[in-house]
Amino acid sequence: MADVTMSGIRKSFGALEIIKGIDISIRDGEFVTLVGPSGCGKSTLLRMIAGLEDISNGSLSIGGKSVNDLPPKERDIAMVFQSYALYPHLTVAANMSFSLMLKKAKKSEIDAKVSRAAQILGLEAMLNRYPRELSGGQRQRVAMGRAIVRDPQVFLFDEPLSNLDAKLRVHMRAEIKNLHQRLRTTTVYVTHDQIEAMTMADRVVVLNGGHVEQIGTPLELYDSPKNTFVASFIGSPAMNLLEGSVRSGNFVDGANAVWPLDRGDLEGRNVIYGTRPEDLRLAPGGVKGVVSVVEPTGSETHVTVSVDGKPVLALLRERVSLRPDEEIGLQPDQAKLHVFDAETGQRL
Repeated sequence: MADVTMSGIRKSFGALEIIKGIDISIRDGEFVTLVGPSGCGKSTLLRMIAGLEDISNGSLSIGGKSVNDLPPKERDIAMVFQSYALYPHLTVAANMSFSLMLKKAKKSEIDAKVSRAAQILGLEAMLNRYPRELSGGQRQRVAMGRAIVRDPQVFLFDEPLSNLDAKLRVHMRAEIKNLHQRLRTTTVYVTHDQIEAMTMADRVVVLNGGHVEQIGTPLELYDSPKNTFVASFIGSPAMNLLEGSVRSGNFVDGANAVWPLDRGDLEGRNVIYGTRPEDLRLAPGGVKGVVSVVEPTGSETHVTVSVDGKPVLALLRERVSLRPDEEIGLQPDQAKLHVFDAETGQRL
């Protein structure tokens, strides 16, 4: 196992700069997810750690050793791809042991490592099967097994669950997290799914436009987003963000709806008022709005409310009987409000 340190990392393709000076320190044994929208640079950054992309500027070290100029095979990393990348003509056992065979490891060592990985991943009964005889989830486990047998310093995962259906993704999420808890190998995991990032990681790195927006534990990002980008990206459903100003101890949005806000230090300032859907409750004396959409899910109800023409989403834990065009009142939990500067988007 080893730590991974990136200092001033930049990547350009011609005149186009993709990664714009990134500094990240990943501790030995830590599970870190890189999350962000498509095109933010997360997969490019992972490929730079793997050595599949050159570093335009900056330094990268693994286990305290600079690897800028080392080829992938000398970095002691193992990568699990989105596409599984299994050899169709080889059995599960042969796929898992392929890298060890290339290293001309002893047969006894290969058998022992393949057996251990198969036991960890529940693949013992499938070692003689071919990839075409496996489900998507089983193929992904084989790809993980191929990484485990290498016993690397660092695991790299590039959106490994995106080809699976929703139910299987949840199952595989738990398997990967359990695998990390057992092996404690330093892991860098790329995903565009913030639920994956939140549920699996020790820390999350939120990327946007080639730079880091915020690094923190999942709950740090959820409870104290640094800016409106992180606030809107982390959390499902997304945070409600309303533009307006602070007047007479309240927040007044652009349509003159009055929301409670105990921030006298912001009087007269233009701000963005944030409240998570789950922090809103029905209250007769609350902010008035008209129901536009009701979405019952069984365990909770999502209600979209038009407040002076602006849509506000409330996530209600209880079952409610609401109809479109019905007027209701919404009351935010004032202990969980988020306020951002209207110009910079930074947290106030």
